[in-house]
Amino acid sequence: MAGSVVVGMSGGVDSAVAAHILKGQGYEVTGLFMKNWEEDDATDYCTALADFGDAAAVSDQLGIELLTANFAAEYWDNVFEAFLDDYRAGYTPNPDVLCNREIKFKVFADYARDLGFDTVATGHYARRSPAGKPFRLLRSHDPDKDQTYFLQAVPASRLERCLFPIGGLTKPEVRERARTAGFEVHDKKDSTGICFIGERRFDDFLARYVRGEPGPIRDADGTLLGNHRGLSFYTLGQRQGIGLGGIRGRRERPWYVAGKDIGTNTLTVTQDERDLETTWLHAADLNWISPSMDGSDALRGAMRCTAKIRYRQPEQPCEIEVDGERARVTFDTPQRAATPGQFVAFYDGDECLGGGRIVDTGCPRE
Repeated sequence: MAGSVVVGMSGGVDSAVAAHILKGQGYEVTGLFMKNWEEDDATDYCTALADFGDAAAVSDQLGIELLTANFAAEYWDNVFEAFLDDYRAGYTPNPDVLCNREIKFKVFADYARDLGFDTVATGHYARRSPAGKPFRLLRSHDPDKDQTYFLQAVPASRLERCLFPIGGLTKPEVRERARTAGFEVHDKKDSTGICFIGERRFDDFLARYVRGEPGPIRDADGTLLGNHRGLSFYTLGQRQGIGLGGIRGRRERPWYVAGKDIGTNTLTVTQDERDLETTWLHAADLNWISPSMDGSDALRGAMRCTAKIRYRQPEQPCEIEVDGERARVTFDTPQRAATPGQFVAFYDGDECLGGGRIVDTGCPRE
């Protein structure tokens, strides 16, 4: 027997195939379905009940036990509260990155260990270095589905205790394995968006928790163009929902959010997309996963690598200069709408070196 493993079962095709692969490899597999959100109107928007039914059906077919755990309190305290604090501060947070760091690879992993399991596994599209080698987080074989960007904030000490069974497969291959195994979820639609918001309008949901303070909308020259409903409801690069129609003396071109000033409660907009470009950014709360980044020598001076500032973005050549828990990242070519509150992930070929939280950016025309 290869050992015992508990698989995070979401009710989707990826975790189903992950469990199927591990059982075929001789592991003693147990599934665990996590409930991470509770709300009075959850039945109107959340698919948790249907997802649990799908996870249970797959577990029955595999002949494995399916446990359930409620981590809603931990999710609220460690993910959702941070999400709200970021919006109040004018940032645009990424709760999926926080969920991986705080829940799936911390609370869930600790829970599984307390139950006596040797390791945990998930349906993430990522790979790891072979057993017995120093841990390295590697990109999935499917470039369209690679999820290392969402894992870059998780400490290596936690990732190295996790298995990623589908990292060597493409999404079509995963669906085909599920179909062959007879799983009804083989053609289930991938989940999208933020899990606790579901299908409802984002602004309506956010307004329940974050008070919007109206203020001026100005262009780069300071000309007053209109009023916004609250800076929390806008993000850099945004085009829709700004509320500016045709303005006399201005070109018939779309407006974009170019900046937010919390001090003056001002939203800055532009019709020139070059104003959205970034040549450098500062990242904080750095997390290094690669053993090659372990030690002061690796973090001294400038270093060439690639980076991405959003999921599914191709890696961009850059230079990073690390100073303690902060790094300056200078890109070879301008990047569009690098957004404070989001994350930057660093790569060396297929290896994800780690990443950090974007806290400041600079424009090429400064």
